Amino acid sequence: MNSTDLPHSAAPSLQQRAYNIRRHALIMGQVQGQGYIGQALGAADLLAVSYFHALRYRADDPDWEQRDRFYLSIGHYAIALYAALLEAGILPLDERETYGADDSRLPMSGMAAYTPGMEITGGSLGHGLGIAVGACLGLKRKGNPAFIYNLLSDGELNEGSTWEAVMSAAHWRLDNLIALVDVNNQQADGHSSEILSFEPLADRWQAFGWHVQRVDGNDLPALVAAFDAARRHDQPQPRVILCDTRMGKGVAFLEAREKTHFIRVDEHEWDQALTALEIGEQP
Repeated sequence: MNSTDLPHSAAPSLQQRAYNIRRHALIMGQVQGQGYIGQALGAADLLAVSYFHALRYRADDPDWEQRDRFYLSIGHYAIALYAALLEAGILPLDERETYGADDSRLPMSGMAAYTPGMEITGGSLGHGLGIAVGACLGLKRKGNPAFIYNLLSDGELNEGSTWEAVMSAAHWRLDNLIALVDVNNQQADGHSSEILSFEPLADRWQAFGWHVQRVDGNDLPALVAAFDAARRHDQPQPRVILCDTRMGKGVAFLEAREKTHFIRVDEHEWDQALTALEIGEQP
């Protein structure tokens, strides 16, 4: 992709970009024989809209000071973000085969010190939004107009530190912060809503003083509209887009798995998944 200082247009290729992100993720998963592939497939659409519609960045200069930042709070989603960074040209495609290997720049959990385009190390869950709040304050004090997009999971809503950050962002009127919540209703111990109920989710964020939208996170036009509305919102408050996504999206037999937080994919199934994706998703 050509580098640019301006937001990317909502070209008809968004569907193709999402397909490519899913395909990159499956290939990396096949290399290691494992990975959080359900999350990568589910989040591919919101990543496509982030990197090919909303974010301002330069692929050949990941540290450009005026760039919009994409913070991955959920470090185990690294395979998903790597797929987007590969598709965006921030990472070279020939590194895809090194995923998870010794000395690779693509470790299985995201680390900012290793990977161009990986803005934060998202290790212990519940810290990413707090980091984003601090960074947004810093950008404002420097007069930098960049936005920070912070992807977090519904499971992170179990963490008190997340709600401290939600409250702080509203207090500081951080209108340069756009939170993206992947609401897939899955975490390690079962359904997120059963581990610790979080509904009514939109009402809770709104009660904390945020501008709230909730969309189908696998509906590209709905995502584009929500991202645009979040960026254009003219009130001095942080914004959140709650994205209801389907784990394993695009590969029907993975979507059907009962436990999808860390999907068990047998060796012979990786090629089947790639074929199923091509048949069902390719524009």
